[in-house]
Amino acid sequence: MERRGKSSRLIILIFFIPFFIWIFLQILAPLALPHSCVDDLSGSVGVSDNEKPIDELPAPWNFLYSCGDRLCHQKAERSFFINDNQMPFCSRCTAIWLGFAIGLGFMVFYKIKLDEKFLILILIGLAPIGIDGVGQLLKFWESNNLIRLISGVLIGIVCGVAIGVIIDEVKEMYIIKKTKRK
Repeated sequence: MERRGKSSRLIILIFFIPFFIWIFLQILAPLALPHSCVDDLSGSVGVSDNEKPIDELPAPWNFLYSCGDRLCHQKAERSFFINDNQMPFCSRCTAIWLGFAIGLGFMVFYKIKLDEKFLILILIGLAPIGIDGVGQLLKFWESNNLIRLISGVLIGIVCGVAIGVIIDEVKEMYIIKKTKRK
């Protein structure tokens, strides 16, 4: 791992900013809405289960909750509540988005090489969510929101860092290709 030069920060920053805004809006959404107006959005992934109540929310919050409705199960018992309002995504999905922003934020300042150590980091980041998911699937335990938060943030950070590494690798390949043409 090495410090990133100022000139190479811009590309990573372009990816970081949307993820930061996205997670910031997810946290802001239940605060911006009236107290206790979003209470139970439980449903299924890939289905718009709560279209009617979400359409009644003001913009841009209806967009965030609509994305959550389509991309997340939004089970109330697996979600965080702020201002007595359910968040747009469940605790694990929220944590994954947060982890993406943290991972990309880290990559704005540091550069990680694609090597064996990085692959081990990926496996370490995947293990908690895999263990928790399989344990729940096999009904060994029912996870709680703290475990979902931790496992989600870990995998999100790994994915954010991986995006940064991929961007660096693509940039490096472009530079090599460009210098060979000359």
